[in-house]
Amino acid sequence: MKSFQGLFFLALPFFISIHLKANDKIHANSFDKFIKVKFSGIIIDAKTNAPISGVSVFLADVKSGAITNAAGYFEINGLAIGSHLVEISHVGYFTIVDNINLADDTRKEYVLLESVVENNAVIITGVSGATQLKKVPFQVSVLRKQDLTQTASTNIIEALAKRPGVSSMSTGPAISKPVIRGLGYNRVLTMNDGVRQEGQQWGDEHGIEIDESSVNKVEILKGPASLIYGSDAMAGVINIITNVPVENNTVKANVFTNYQSNNRARTLNANLAGNVKGINWNVYGSSVAAADYKNKFDGRVFNSKFDQNNFGGYGGYNGSWGFSHLLFSSFNLKAGLVEGERDEQGYFIKPVAGGGESRATEDDFISTHADIPYQNIQHNKIALDNSFRLGENRLTVNVGYQKNKRKEFGNIDLPQETSLYFDLSTLTYTAQFHLKQINGWSTSVGVNGMQQKNSNKGMEQLIPDYRLFDMGTYFFTKKTIQKLSFSGGGRYENRNLQADDLLDGVNSKGSGFNKSFSNFSGSVGVAAELSSRLIVKLNVARGFRAPSISELASNGAHEGTIRYEYGDINLKSETSTQFDASADYNTEHISIGMAAYHNSFNNFIFYRKL
Repeated sequence: MKSFQGLFFLALPFFISIHLKANDKIHANSFDKFIKVKFSGIIIDAKTNAPISGVSVFLADVKSGAITNAAGYFEINGLAIGSHLVEISHVGYFTIVDNINLADDTRKEYVLLESVVENNAVIITGVSGATQLKKVPFQVSVLRKQDLTQTASTNIIEALAKRPGVSSMSTGPAISKPVIRGLGYNRVLTMNDGVRQEGQQWGDEHGIEIDESSVNKVEILKGPASLIYGSDAMAGVINIITNVPVENNTVKANVFTNYQSNNRARTLNANLAGNVKGINWNVYGSSVAAADYKNKFDGRVFNSKFDQNNFGGYGGYNGSWGFSHLLFSSFNLKAGLVEGERDEQGYFIKPVAGGGESRATEDDFISTHADIPYQNIQHNKIALDNSFRLGENRLTVNVGYQKNKRKEFGNIDLPQETSLYFDLSTLTYTAQFHLKQINGWSTSVGVNGMQQKNSNKGMEQLIPDYRLFDMGTYFFTKKTIQKLSFSGGGRYENRNLQADDLLDGVNSKGSGFNKSFSNFSGSVGVAAELSSRLIVKLNVARGFRAPSISELASNGAHEGTIRYEYGDINLKSETSTQFDASADYNTEHISIGMAAYHNSFNNFIFYRKL
């Protein structure tokens, strides 16, 4: 695996934020046939009793919120009666998470304590609905946008790798893959706004096709998450959240720029978001261009350059009945493939049309246009995210479609010829029914899965054309008894994979097959709040992962890798049992966490030298 270390980056972030106040008066909408109530209040400082402006008040399950004004006052209109989980956060203060039960218009007062560390938040990863972080029995790390902008990194995964238990594998500044507790590739599932990200993640040089400039929040679950997400979540989940509605009756415009001195990376990002009378939207665009990076061993590394252009956003409506949002994104990356070839004097060389080679020049190093070999990754996505209130119950439905095109160009004499061309189409679906709370028990049942088709359109084939169908059903329940929070559930999943013959020109180098994999997953745990500062968690989980298409049927090598791979059609599903234990102690200025885990695997799939 190629990597780069010891790099120094100079990051110069720059923000412009414009707030345009819309009409405060809310009119009834024809969609709103449910009883609507108002939640309002005031937020003050615990030491001075002075009101605090700019405090975020957000209800994650209904995706609605507000920001306090100069008087510390907030107001959220059009909420449905019933139970809601509200998160109150501000930089420099402890986050407050409160369960509110709205039967009528409700006004509350909150007192914030100063703090320089984050020890509580609302999360949605690994659970069926918004849940307080300290009440889940497994390890979850939360990074907000301000955390990401305070740390210089070449991509979003490199930024996450600074968290304990998380690392990354890199084949250049533009390509990084997440690793959780030593496990990566298809054992880590990436989610983006409720849609599982699918884009040839089995390969060394296949990164995460998400625009890092658009990210608002990241939740990292460490440990098996097969219960909720199914196969490929054996090691954990990276949940990247980009589209979050701004506060009611507000329009915001933001501009962000960043410069990194090592590889001369220039980033420009802008977005426009609004929320007026229940209609809310966000549109963003970004552009990144980077030359070859340098390190103390090689100087500038030839063809590590890349350029990336992305846009996306969402639009939708929030009412007392729930919400419906249409999300879209387009990701386009051109990244050089570093081969590292040198001449006898140790200088980097590049191929020349007509045969032969020449020494890379300074102009080659500072250019942002990738030389051959390089890859072009295009990822387009559209999804419909819905939440419907059904009496005291709630139904959430998310359906997404992704088109991932990965092309490799390696012929200097025919620069437009695609040596490899993977064309992957994926339809994902999730439906969850959240039952009303009964005797303190909050229970959800759900079904999710995907339908996938991959086609080879290049000159070579590494994996065969295939079709995949996956479906799983599960239940999840939780209950809080004083300072103890119990949660757990079970899941059954089936995956069917149909592969065609693997071709070498017109000849077959691998026979087609039809295989099915099914298994059970489960999780049970407890979180104990022993004091306001000390929390202890215990959890045991069983994970499941079906073999990937490359593990079953690959036969070949490609640009930038260090091996020729053969698949094994006889591989069985991986299963694991993991025990987790952790203790977290938090004060105003210090946060100390200690975690231990034991993971035992059956049918573990690994590389073996032939």
